[in-house]
Amino acid sequence: MDKNLYKRIERYMIECMTDSAHDKEHVYRVLYVALDMAKYEECVDNDILITASLLHDIGRKEQFLDPRVCHALAGSQKAYDFLVSIGFAEEKAQHIKDCISTHRYRANDPPESIEAKILFDADKIDATGTLGIARTIFYVGQISEPLYTVDSDGNILDGCNDKEPSFFHEYKFKLENIYDKFYTKRANQIARERQKSAVAFYNSMLREVDDSYKNGLLLLKEHLK
Repeated sequence: MDKNLYKRIERYMIECMTDSAHDKEHVYRVLYVALDMAKYEECVDNDILITASLLHDIGRKEQFLDPRVCHALAGSQKAYDFLVSIGFAEEKAQHIKDCISTHRYRANDPPESIEAKILFDADKIDATGTLGIARTIFYVGQISEPLYTVDSDGNILDGCNDKEPSFFHEYKFKLENIYDKFYTKRANQIARERQKSAVAFYNSMLREVDDSYKNGLLLLKEHLK
């Protein structure tokens, strides 16, 4: 890819990124991991992959302003319009649009091309390990959701059957189940290397919070008349 073209696309990406949990550094990590994965695959169009990686989250602002909006779909259209406006061939712009529209973690619109599968995997890798946990906690705080919820008896809910959103709920719903959802062998390898640290973090946090509540409630009862 021509360096000047890369810089132009990069500048547009930076202009669009306003979400702290999905900032430009997230985009760079996705790009760099995607390029790593591409080395292990055949017939990858790296220009398509680089462009799609740079622009994959430019629809986040639209989703943040209106949760009914899918950032993948909004971003894919924004990317297509931008790329056509700077001279991309319609076929390439459409390919990039398809990569972006299918990068989100959902079952009804899976990625098809190798570039789309690599982008999907690279984006999901950023939700693995302690990095994925840190980003999730950051985002949970940004939208004013709690780390965990408590039932009427003061028991800490671990996220498995919670009805209210929280970090623990997101961990059990998404982060814990992401490790068998990859398309490429390289992504599976990276994910398995990171999985142990994520499991250890969750278990440690749950134990620490649970111990605080169990011991604290008993002590509090001793002081209340």
